[in-house]
Amino acid sequence: MALSQPLAGAPALSRARRWALLFTVAAGLLLVTLDNSVLYTALPTLTEELSASAGQALWIINAYPLVMAGLLLGAGTLGDRIGHRRMFLIGLVVFGVASLAAAFADTATQLIAARAFLAIGAAAMMPATLALIGLSFHEDRERNIAIAIWGSVAIVGAALGPIIGGWLLQHFWWGSVFLINVPVVVVAFVATLLLAPEGQRDTSRPWDLVSSVLALAALSGLVLAIKSLIATPPSYALGAGALLLAVISGAAFARRQQQLPYPLLDFAIFRNPAFLAGTLSAVFTLFAMAGLQLVTTQRFQLVAGFTPLQAGLLVSVAALGSLPSALLGGSILHRVGLRPLICGGLAAGALGVGVVAFGFPHGLGWVVAGMAITGFGMGSAISVASTAILNNVPAHRAGMASSVEEVSYEFGGLLAVAMLGSLSAAMYSAFLPVSADMPAFAREGFTQALHAARESGQGEWFALAAAAYDRGYQIVLLVITAVLAMGATILARLLRGRVGSRGGAADRVK
Repeated sequence: MALSQPLAGAPALSRARRWALLFTVAAGLLLVTLDNSVLYTALPTLTEELSASAGQALWIINAYPLVMAGLLLGAGTLGDRIGHRRMFLIGLVVFGVASLAAAFADTATQLIAARAFLAIGAAAMMPATLALIGLSFHEDRERNIAIAIWGSVAIVGAALGPIIGGWLLQHFWWGSVFLINVPVVVVAFVATLLLAPEGQRDTSRPWDLVSSVLALAALSGLVLAIKSLIATPPSYALGAGALLLAVISGAAFARRQQQLPYPLLDFAIFRNPAFLAGTLSAVFTLFAMAGLQLVTTQRFQLVAGFTPLQAGLLVSVAALGSLPSALLGGSILHRVGLRPLICGGLAAGALGVGVVAFGFPHGLGWVVAGMAITGFGMGSAISVASTAILNNVPAHRAGMASSVEEVSYEFGGLLAVAMLGSLSAAMYSAFLPVSADMPAFAREGFTQALHAARESGQGEWFALAAAAYDRGYQIVLLVITAVLAMGATILARLLRGRVGSRGGAADRVK
């Protein structure tokens, strides 16, 4: 059954109700994406207020996308079983309670635990948002526009996160960055009860908890391995153990899916070139956007002395720059197809990040221009990636497809934080010259060097530390540029020819 056909037993919604439902689920999506990016500007404050170690600081960010990514596959399939409306409502409740717990956490450990709890609610909500859109909008062009708006809301969330976080930190205590979720949760919950249809449930299919646990273990092991091996100094024993866990769990997950009559993930859906291209595009775009936002907010706060709000406004240029191309991509996809929008978008993104990498030493204008170019390219790729994924599966796999899409986004963000955050620290240590009057602990990281310079009042060596940090920042940006260029090349080959070129119904997996 194609998604362009109404589900059996599911009444067609009126046009006004469809679009009201779209904005309701978009509010839930906005919460999820806000909590992914709101800590980019808040992290330095959180680290100081909670006396968090460098490792705890990274886990405050990583706990949320890591747990979410591990649970998304199971959440999407569970939504197919019990109904996506019910899953969305459950997710809202969990998200609201977890937001309160995070806002009033007293220690870094409590905040990490609350962030993991937040991820459970987000994992329940995310596949349901896209599945409800796919099951409510039955005409191809209207659905493409709806999904483009959905993707644009995700972009807005990514843009608003650093800005809202920076503004709240200037006026309130750090817990306010989580407390703002609560009123939105209440409004979205009531609107969902009024607008969302019950939809079709497939209660004949069992839900496999073991597969969800294996997926979470595989992702957790992979991220921990990357962080351990790239860290300064690297922890080879921990990295090897984590990598072994990832390989064993991943292999067990894949084997179990082949044996189950109703798998959590049917690998056959990846045989569709358009579906696979959409999945890979989501990974590449979120890797670039999350990595660019993370390292840029840190660099301009620590080195250039920007306030959290100023740093948030700077990185928001990329997210806001993606809005025009995201909406345009959804409206012209049926004419031009996936290949130019996805591959051209990734190539433009690579150009933009390159402009930031080589231009930031010469003035802020180069950074703003590069951010805008990057955003314009990423918007094109993001908007049609979701359409390519959702349009190329049958309706009874809407939850599974939505989960794959969300896992792709979260995995891209996870890789960015794990790899690029660790790479930035490693490059700082590598480029830092030997200086006799530099405190030993200042070599552990640029944040420590900044605090030492402030306390000692002797900043002669601080210029050397700042130069080392900037060289590391430039290397990280060049890595992002190379990844985007590689992604554009790979996907151009994958989408070459007729199959999957327009992301339509012609080649859906049955």
